[in-house]
Amino acid sequence: MNEQFNIETKCIQSGWKPKKGEPRILPIYQSTTFKYDTSEQMGRLFDLEDSGYFYTRLQNPTNDAVAEKICDLEGGYAAMLTSSGQAANFYAVMNIAEEGDHIVCSSALYGGTYNLYAHTIRKMGVEATFVDPDCTEEELNAAFRDNTKAVVGETIANPALTVLDIEKFARVAHEHGVPLIVDNTFATPINCRPFEWGADIVTHSTTKYMDGHAMTVGGAIVDSGNFDWEAHAEKFPGLTKPDETYHGIVYTRNFGKGAYITKATAQLMRDLGSIQAPQNAFLLNVGLETLHLRVPRHCENAKKVASYLKGHKKVAWVNCAMLEGDKYHDLAAKYMPNGTCGVITFGLKGGRDVAVKMMDSLKLAAIVTHVSDARTCVLHPASHTHRQMNDQELLEAGVQPDLIRFSVGIENADDIIADLEQALALV
Repeated sequence: MNEQFNIETKCIQSGWKPKKGEPRILPIYQSTTFKYDTSEQMGRLFDLEDSGYFYTRLQNPTNDAVAEKICDLEGGYAAMLTSSGQAANFYAVMNIAEEGDHIVCSSALYGGTYNLYAHTIRKMGVEATFVDPDCTEEELNAAFRDNTKAVVGETIANPALTVLDIEKFARVAHEHGVPLIVDNTFATPINCRPFEWGADIVTHSTTKYMDGHAMTVGGAIVDSGNFDWEAHAEKFPGLTKPDETYHGIVYTRNFGKGAYITKATAQLMRDLGSIQAPQNAFLLNVGLETLHLRVPRHCENAKKVASYLKGHKKVAWVNCAMLEGDKYHDLAAKYMPNGTCGVITFGLKGGRDVAVKMMDSLKLAAIVTHVSDARTCVLHPASHTHRQMNDQELLEAGVQPDLIRFSVGIENADDIIADLEQALALV
């Protein structure tokens, strides 16, 4: 997309570019396979010698158009869709790590992502070291090993709401010759574009604000194209050495800046198959068209709700980086001057039992596993999304036992506050 366009225009116009006589709206290419005239044509696609479509598990025109839009919004070079945010975070790491390797992660991660890196990929031979997101550069440096292949963090952690110092993490990662991978789900490219602060790869759970309506599960990976894999060729043999499953192709040599996403698509998606359904990609695109309208309203409402809660006598604490005095207010002002997200957290005097009773008394806000869509919803992470973590892991992830995750929707803020008020009156 032409860089002269603002991000609001890109939400509408990027991705699908119809030619004369083609549908104005992105079509759903609801087909598993695509026809060619000769066997040679198909063979060249399988050898990665030609670009094109032959099987939806690898690529699909609907998916590619939506991936291109997300790439444009993030200011990246290439992107791909996955079946979920979890798949995106898994692929992002395993595309450059293998048995015997190591990654460094911020400890403030979504519970599922923490479990993925702390336990699941360990079974595949990849070990993770977790660091406090507020660590010093010296402490971050100490976490690295000779076999470290990436650093991972979240722009705004779910649900701890810690704000990652992207420049610091990127600087240290690059000093060690590895990329910084940032999950930008909560901030979205409307409020933060991590590539502008030194990040190399961005992931998303598109299930959240990008979809915006709790209709479709999906994920995305965006590569900036800025990390020089060849400069650290010995660290990343999967990209810089011949891939025997494609007749010895070398991704960096054959695809240049597109090496990372091409490998993830041609190799990981080929073998693991976590593709996003074209129908889901179509619905995701509908959500993206209003992302620039919804995100500011989420932030506006969240700030009003957080201010109300902060002044309530039954509320023990509130986390919202948009509020003056919040621990992460200065970092948020640096990286996200237009607002953070619609998610806030708070705790009640009286602890966990009082929190659960208050949640059960809400009428407008629904208790659901989901977060970051148009409707206000609420969750108790220690009992739900982070239930698999022990007490120490919860504290390291910034999840207090009494923490209530409140995802402020785009309803009228006064109605959301009134719902909280009536529920708080009952505890």
